[in-house]
Amino acid sequence: MKRSLSWFNITAIVLGFAFLYIPILLLVIYSFNDSRLVTVWGGFSTRWYASLLQNEQLLDAAWVSLRIAFFASLVATVLGTLAALALVRYGRFRGRLLFSGMIYAPLVMPEVITGLSLLLLFVAINFDRGFYTVLLAHITFSMCFVAVVVQSRLVSFDQTLEEAAQDLGCPPAKTFFLITLPLILPAVLAGFMLAFTLSMDDLVIASFTTGPGATTLPMRIYSQVRLGVTPEINAVSTILISIVTVVVLAASIITKRANSAREAEERLAVHG
Repeated sequence: MKRSLSWFNITAIVLGFAFLYIPILLLVIYSFNDSRLVTVWGGFSTRWYASLLQNEQLLDAAWVSLRIAFFASLVATVLGTLAALALVRYGRFRGRLLFSGMIYAPLVMPEVITGLSLLLLFVAINFDRGFYTVLLAHITFSMCFVAVVVQSRLVSFDQTLEEAAQDLGCPPAKTFFLITLPLILPAVLAGFMLAFTLSMDDLVIASFTTGPGATTLPMRIYSQVRLGVTPEINAVSTILISIVTVVVLAASIITKRANSAREAEERLAVHG
């Protein structure tokens, strides 16, 4: 029996979405404000986007954040997928409890503790802090999120497809790239997007592990916000929102097309 939404449920949903998205909408609107006062509307203008192109500090920080987020999410996706495969496919191997504990620890560990421990590690091994220390830190804490997402997909994966391919003479490595990976690709892409978003958003861990020449965009924005919000911050935030939105839409379209192609192939195999 299909139940219709009550007025209470509709109101709760509307208020929830309004609480989440109205502040973002206001930020986007005021990024086109002609006034230097961010809370006073002075007319429509794109002057702050032009001014942003002259703000080398924000541009450099944005470029650093994008590079770290891309490479960190790429490596974290590979390692997280391999970790999920080990946890799902290899059963109870020796050291599984320790391995799973190390994978899931960043999920429950406070960011301050994670950042401080990584800082002490880099100091102990005399590793100069900078771009690569922030990159390693982001790989460390984002890999566990990828592992959780991919593991949830592998748990419900039909392994008879892999067995059928191997019975027909397909090697294990080729089976993974031709059968397993295309089927779990939506989860892998979701893990990549989650890792990318977490890396772009991180402030606490980056603050502990950063060094000269590795100031990320959240750190730069936080340091400027303490002196007052400027229109350039609204502009750069709007650009980041646009980039994330485009990437998410592109990933959704690619995933949908991949699922449609897979379903078409399955129907063709059944009726063929």
